[in-house]
Amino acid sequence: MEDIPVQFAEVHYVSIQKVGNVPVTKGDFQSVPPKVQAWLAQMIQLCTPRAVYICDGSEEEAEMVTNKLVERGTLTQLTKYENCYICWTDPRDVARVESKTFIVTDEKYASVPHSREGVKCVLGQWMSPDDMKKELDDRLPGCMGGRMLYVIPFSMGPIGSPLSKIGVQITDSNYVLLSMRVMTRVSSEIWKHLRHDEEFVKCLHSVGLPRPHVQKVVNNWPCNPEKTLIVHFPDIRKVISFGSGYGGNSLLGKKCFALRIAGRIAKDEGWLAEHMLIMSITNPKGEEKFIAASFPSACGKTNLAMLTPTIPGYTVRCVGDDIAWMRFDKETGELRAINPEAGFFGVAPGTNMKTNPNAILTCLKNSIFTNVGETADGGFYWEGLEDETPAGTEIISWTGERYKLGEDKTKKSSHPNARFCCPARQCPIIHSRWEDPAGVPISAIIFGGR
Repeated sequence: MEDIPVQFAEVHYVSIQKVGNVPVTKGDFQSVPPKVQAWLAQMIQLCTPRAVYICDGSEEEAEMVTNKLVERGTLTQLTKYENCYICWTDPRDVARVESKTFIVTDEKYASVPHSREGVKCVLGQWMSPDDMKKELDDRLPGCMGGRMLYVIPFSMGPIGSPLSKIGVQITDSNYVLLSMRVMTRVSSEIWKHLRHDEEFVKCLHSVGLPRPHVQKVVNNWPCNPEKTLIVHFPDIRKVISFGSGYGGNSLLGKKCFALRIAGRIAKDEGWLAEHMLIMSITNPKGEEKFIAASFPSACGKTNLAMLTPTIPGYTVRCVGDDIAWMRFDKETGELRAINPEAGFFGVAPGTNMKTNPNAILTCLKNSIFTNVGETADGGFYWEGLEDETPAGTEIISWTGERYKLGEDKTKKSSHPNARFCCPARQCPIIHSRWEDPAGVPISAIIFGGR
């Protein structure tokens, strides 16, 4: 979808061509860089929200958004912990949807490999720009009607680092805003870094359910699974996600930006964006080496990145558990890496004090849990915590079913893809250099799988 100039003016609101006056409930539209203003005006005209909210990453903002989500019933506070909340989604919106995820380029084989006629490629799905325009024209016009449009300026990697990249996400979901504040660095400081014509990735997300709507909203979780679509435009550095609020589909800084779009930017600029953990290992002599490790999803990256060594004298420190951006230092020739993310978005079931104690300790405050079970006394619960939870404890499953632990082993508290979303800075073994703007030097890369 090409960028189209749209006329606008601000008089305590933004006056958008063909739309009229749209209130700006927070933030100053004129403080936003002109090239971002132009894109926002186009998106406001297309999506027709009731108002615009320009995020600044402040604690006051987090408190306001959290209170609103609790008031609405989307979040419930877990009273056993500090500032932790649980969320249950619509059961139809629980995971990434690869079958509805596309890459759009003029040339097909710039996106996917050659394959025999009639053979479906499993490494990606391509769609032509013309065909995708028809799909988006059927979804995007008016998609935010009756909803707030949140503008989220964020940095992948430490703000100001030469290894980092900037994105701006538009969304009509304040759950997404709250989660983006954990997973990326959301700050009004971002605007200063775009004053010098720096490139930014444009991310548009909508739950795809404008108000008023006739569809029943389950668990106060608006979504439109029948029309879900996640689209990447690597040539023009843009991502569009429609119909899903689940993190992998809606937190566009994660797989969409940090791997798919960044992979193309890296190719053009001569660096690497990889699905890898980053960790350091120090031997008994005090010699420290940083390594990266590439495993597919659900193959143990998080557990390895947060390893507790059993060999005396060795220590492990975590830099990142999922994504590594790496480039060679022009002066020293060293391969240096950063973790572009600011949080962990881990699979909860199977995580416990035996398999990954550091993950458990990381998410005991300031965390969001999605589709896990809840104990009657305000704690989280999922499969794998049986040995740490007394038998007979009353559990409320992610589908709202109540049962007592141990009475019926067929009962499942959590969805298999249930997640915890927590700040990386809280990890007990987070490396002191995890936000080093120069990155850390990589000595080895491990490749593995099941």
